[in-house]
Amino acid sequence: MRMHNRRFTRLTNAFSKKLENHAHMVPIWAVWYNFIRIHKTLRVTPAMAAGLSKTLLTWEDIVSAMDADAPRPGKRRPYKKLPNK
Repeated sequence: MRMHNRRFTRLTNAFSKKLENHAHMVPIWAVWYNFIRIHKTLRVTPAMAAGLSKTLLTWEDIVSAMDADAPRPGKRRPYKKLPNK
């Protein structure tokens, strides 16, 4: 994992200074590694080899799945007027 993602090595420009940024990058890397990247020895993605996916996914597929799962914004409420002092 450290060899593929430079955020795990401290002496680079890609080092995550915030834990929150690092925590967001780990699942992104896992999706890329398992669903998008074709491995040399398997000649398919690990997800295809495990039977989780039948086709090679792209970033567009991942983003569209995330957008479909995201909650829809509700109707905005009117602003509250502050009392005059």
